[in-house]
Amino acid sequence: MDYDIIIVGTGVAGCFAALNLPKNQRILMITKAELEESDSFLAQGGICMLRDEEDYALYYEDTMRAGHYENTPESVEVMIRSSQETIQDLISFGVEFAKKDGELTFTREGAHSAKRILYHDDETGKEITKKLLKAVEKLENVTILTHTIMRDILCRDNTCEGIVMETAEGRLELVQAKEVIWACGGIGGIYENSTNYPHLTGDALAIALKHHIALMHVDYVQIHPTTLYSLKPGRRFLISESVRGEGATLYNQHMERFVDELLPRDVVSNAIFEQMKEDGSDHVWLSFQTIQDLDVRERFPNIYQKCLEEGYDITKECIPVVPSQHYFMGGVQVDLNSQTTMKHLYAVGETSCNGVHGANRLASNSLLESLVFAKRAARHIEACGKNPIKRLCTGQKLEEIYKIDWKEYEDIESYQEKCKENIWNAIKEEKERGFNHKDIKCG
Repeated sequence: MDYDIIIVGTGVAGCFAALNLPKNQRILMITKAELEESDSFLAQGGICMLRDEEDYALYYEDTMRAGHYENTPESVEVMIRSSQETIQDLISFGVEFAKKDGELTFTREGAHSAKRILYHDDETGKEITKKLLKAVEKLENVTILTHTIMRDILCRDNTCEGIVMETAEGRLELVQAKEVIWACGGIGGIYENSTNYPHLTGDALAIALKHHIALMHVDYVQIHPTTLYSLKPGRRFLISESVRGEGATLYNQHMERFVDELLPRDVVSNAIFEQMKEDGSDHVWLSFQTIQDLDVRERFPNIYQKCLEEGYDITKECIPVVPSQHYFMGGVQVDLNSQTTMKHLYAVGETSCNGVHGANRLASNSLLESLVFAKRAARHIEACGKNPIKRLCTGQKLEEIYKIDWKEYEDIESYQEKCKENIWNAIKEEKERGFNHKDIKCG
């Protein structure tokens, strides 16, 4: 089995890459779960857009300051300068953003100095991903497989030529391709408390470590300040940054405010941890009742309904919140075209690290960054033209060429645990190199 291009992941990054690739390329897209079970669907807040040239310096500074000036300046500039074009692309695919009197409505979130965030209720990620998936499903050159897992890549001479794929039926298959794009999300699945889907376990990172593909800032893990506190196991429900941007306030157990809610996420998270320690509590309180001039049931319908299901009416009472693992600023090292250090292998979205977020991501930059650099990957692949696979073989010869050891995958549970352990070891090694200050920055 062979394709021109394989995209691992069907979130916004994977879909936008597919939509920007040439239509004469045979593309395979795979995802570990259902199409709707990507973290892109969970993004509540919004997506940033440069309002005008006067906003550029402020937007740039907000992003750099939130990232503790450890951002890659070139990546930040590319993202911001590409934002208006990206939003127009989304609108052309049918994405609907909030409007007032026919004009786009902007909101503000933590660490932003101005209103520059577009949104769709409190389900912006769902709106964008749903519309992009709908467009991808119309493409005749794209095959989509669900419940299909990338177990490894096919590579030789530091060149990626495909993947080892486990089908929904449990078969292992070798699939060749001229180009491979990793768009398989972050590492939340290796944490006990995370806002991520549990199947997002950093597969690309584990494979990168195995094949000596460069990683970057793997200990830069963002903790979101506000997730709904619960004793139930499983994924934590995110209470969007935009809630505090609209005026919600945080309180300790004595109902006293203790932090500026609009500070960067890492600062707010650390303040909450300190307050919980001081109070001897496992959560703090968040009040929606301080939000003025809007109906929270209309502005945050998804949050309102979820909290009701958990027994809280946000129009009448505070809700308990606690920080949880949320986003991975590190990842597989890429350049401005999303190329990794292995030839013909690209990484986009949360899987990748181009340095745009630095040590801490600015709110609502994630969807934008994923889309901008996914399109750049697609454009780079198109610009490079035809790149035939060195050698197409079938059967036993493929196993010999790529040195596939089937025994490695016989015990999948042990294999997965080994991958998880390797990721944790990489994170610990990065911390041990004398950069322990990063822990504070990332919450």
